[in-house]
Amino acid sequence: MEENIEKVVEEAALEAEGAQSSRALYEVKMKFLGRTGKVTALLKNMREIAAEARPAFGKRVNAVREKLEELFSRLEEKVKERELAARLKEEEIDVTLPGRHQRAGALHPVTRIKSELIEIFSGMGFEVFEGPEIESEYYNFTALNTPADHPARAMQDTFYITDEFLLRTQTSAGQIRLMEKKKPPIKMLSPGKVFRADDDATHSPMFHQMEGLVVDKHITLCDLQGMLDEFARKVFSETSKTRLRPSYFPFTEPSVEVDVSCAACGGKGCSLCKGTGWIEVLGAGMVNRHVLENCGIDPDEYSGFAFGMGIERIAMLKYGINHIRLFTENDVRFLKEFED
Repeated sequence: MEENIEKVVEEAALEAEGAQSSRALYEVKMKFLGRTGKVTALLKNMREIAAEARPAFGKRVNAVREKLEELFSRLEEKVKERELAARLKEEEIDVTLPGRHQRAGALHPVTRIKSELIEIFSGMGFEVFEGPEIESEYYNFTALNTPADHPARAMQDTFYITDEFLLRTQTSAGQIRLMEKKKPPIKMLSPGKVFRADDDATHSPMFHQMEGLVVDKHITLCDLQGMLDEFARKVFSETSKTRLRPSYFPFTEPSVEVDVSCAACGGKGCSLCKGTGWIEVLGAGMVNRHVLENCGIDPDEYSGFAFGMGIERIAMLKYGINHIRLFTENDVRFLKEFED
């Protein structure tokens, strides 16, 4: 029995010393000190020993177990130190190497123009109001004095979700919601996404629009043009001018198309403005009295003007972008042009 014990000790010490990793050392430890290990197996042979010799044998086996426990504990520390040193060497960083250049991102051109417009009109006292993108037909059309047989209501132009609800075609619906809750004086700006069944170089099924509304006593068309002149100077150039041309919108009367003098040629005429010296930028007009009545505002006491512009349209003119699809293609070459 003593020979077996010594043999187990020698075998355990030899295999433990040869273990090169924590995992390998653990497996050796379990081989000898685990529940089914070789040291535990020695105790199973006690029945073969005389009864009077069993206490001494048990004491001897326990001493061997303690000796091996100390051996494995000492070797575990050495193996961990060796593995840590190897890992640190592998992960060593040469601090003298040049750093990797990280490109800074930039705001999308639509976001830049949207923020710029909000800043301009906020400076004139406008408050920002954002309505829901899914609207009822009442807020999107009826309350804005759009006739039931108007072409804009047709399926070809509007994305209907149900017979009553649709994806809003204009942010003007937000103006109605605000006028229902707040009485004049009102000075609000409503930016957001709108949706129309339209797709070409200058139109997209989804685009961003910004509409403004002013309602108070004694508001006139002159107030509208004065505000638009300031808008043009801030967005395009200090020499920019605006002109109003008669037009038609159901929710304004009179209605106008607003042109801005071409910033590229200074109004002399070029390919951008098609030789006219002017570029159409937005639609506007005096709020139709029926719209005011729909919101519970007395049109004999109050008047107002409204305007609406496509944010992509302003960005295309300001940055010389020739196709609206460039805004949504996520072409890195295009987006890099707007890095500061």
